[in-house]
Amino acid sequence: MPEQSNDYSVVVFGAGGVGKSSLVLRFVKGTFRDTYIPTVEDTYRQVISCDKSVCTLQITDTTGSHQFPAMQRLSISKGHAFVLVYSITSRQSLEEIKPIYQQILSIKGSVESIPVMLVGNKSDEISQREVETSQGEAQAKLWKCAFMETSAKANTNVTELFQELLSLEKKRDMSLSIDGKRGGKQKRTDRLKGKCSVM
Repeated sequence: MPEQSNDYSVVVFGAGGVGKSSLVLRFVKGTFRDTYIPTVEDTYRQVISCDKSVCTLQITDTTGSHQFPAMQRLSISKGHAFVLVYSITSRQSLEEIKPIYQQILSIKGSVESIPVMLVGNKSDEISQREVETSQGEAQAKLWKCAFMETSAKANTNVTELFQELLSLEKKRDMSLSIDGKRGGKQKRTDRLKGKCSVM
């Protein structure tokens, strides 16, 4: 299906098993599955508010494998915003998204005007933590991108993650709600001073 001009494409990258699909499914369908099923590529759509109209938030859940470099490049070239996911229980998973970030840089030229969110998932697994919150924050600062820790399992910061990502988009005024209300109070107190709000 050809991409609509009013689609807003968010691409989710990360190593295998970090919980990319779990985050997307928790956000789109409100569900969580304990079993691990490797993804090749899945796309989910959700209607959101966009410039006082509606548009489709298209979320591409990519493979954690390195077997499909052409698919990865295509996803980057078509993407408007990027979520880079690692697991707080795996230092290696943080290392594995560094080349993906570099590829986004090389294809897009710059990420200054592109919403990018570094996400430490599995924040509920505190006893297995290998990556401290401060390490995630330091990496995000280095990349000049936003940062958040989430848990798809406990449903912690999942909606907030997509809300914050949309709020980083400066070319369009977007919101996860579609009733046209702007939520001014929340907008003013938004941590990232973005223009979007969840109703």
